[in-house]
Amino acid sequence: MAPPSILGNNGDGSNSAADENYADINWDELGFSLVPTDYMYVMKCANGGKFSQGTLIPFGNIELSPSAGILNYGQGLFEGLKAYRTENGHILLFRPEENSKRMKTGADRMCMPSPSIEQFINAVKEIVIANKRWVPPHGKGSLYIRPLLMGTGASLGLAPAPEYTFIIYCSPVGSYHKDKGPLNLKVEEKLYRAISGNGGTGGIKSVTNYAPVYSATTEAKANGFSDVLFLDAATGKHIEEASSSNVFVLKGHVICTPAIDGTILPGITRKTIIDIATELGYEVMERAVSVEEILDADEVFCTGTAVVVNSVASITFQKTRVLYKTGPETLSQKLRKTLLGIQTGCIEDTKGWTVLVD
Repeated sequence: MAPPSILGNNGDGSNSAADENYADINWDELGFSLVPTDYMYVMKCANGGKFSQGTLIPFGNIELSPSAGILNYGQGLFEGLKAYRTENGHILLFRPEENSKRMKTGADRMCMPSPSIEQFINAVKEIVIANKRWVPPHGKGSLYIRPLLMGTGASLGLAPAPEYTFIIYCSPVGSYHKDKGPLNLKVEEKLYRAISGNGGTGGIKSVTNYAPVYSATTEAKANGFSDVLFLDAATGKHIEEASSSNVFVLKGHVICTPAIDGTILPGITRKTIIDIATELGYEVMERAVSVEEILDADEVFCTGTAVVVNSVASITFQKTRVLYKTGPETLSQKLRKTLLGIQTGCIEDTKGWTVLVD
């Protein structure tokens, strides 16, 4: 997808976004692709040491040894979170402490040091403030923030890297599935995203978890589907996740979502939606969800930082295609509206989930 076009004077005497101290781009054209911003944040740490104060540098390429741990052995993690602009121009983060905790869990699994919660949140705030003009106007999108933790030291043998780098970059984004509406999913029966049980890395945001889904998603999209729905590797009978989002199933007044068991990513949006749905009076169950059960659901939706909350229009399993409720009156859209309302400051945050940046 091409980056948004550059704006100038509107031609009718009105001002462009740049006149409001925003970057000079067409915010209405934002999709979910990289728009280079001004700065990125970098912090380094030797193996066995602790991260110290990082620094802001101009956004650009980085230099790595060809024997860096991230390149040879995939020793790396990433996170994803967003900054939203409120109606009065303030900027809010949403639950950054949860991202920090999840990165720490992943770093422990991958034998890497990680920034403290305070270092993580302060670094996120710094990158947002430094790139403030790239935070979209209220209602036009968000600033997607991508923290990376990588083994960047050179190591030929199979061992933890001798040096680590924590980098944060960001990009203004619009909708992840821009102009595509509710999702059409295909159940993937041949390929799996994670091994079953607690021994694998399905429950952390290891960089090695994502490229293996390309084969299944590329084929599915070539056949007109939005994404794939992966099954558990042990039995092939239960749903797990889509390629980059958690899945929820509604039947009557009961919501079910696959339990966090080592293969399912503990999504922060997932966790939030469980709380919001419970407060709305729904019974939420975290347990195994069979293919048969999801095919019999009233409504299905996906959640994640990128997708927020997105309705599923259909699921295709073998030769069976099942349609689900979509539209403004569905639970998924009510949950999406509530979540975005909290994230953008339009709905009072009674949980302490948002963090004011400026």
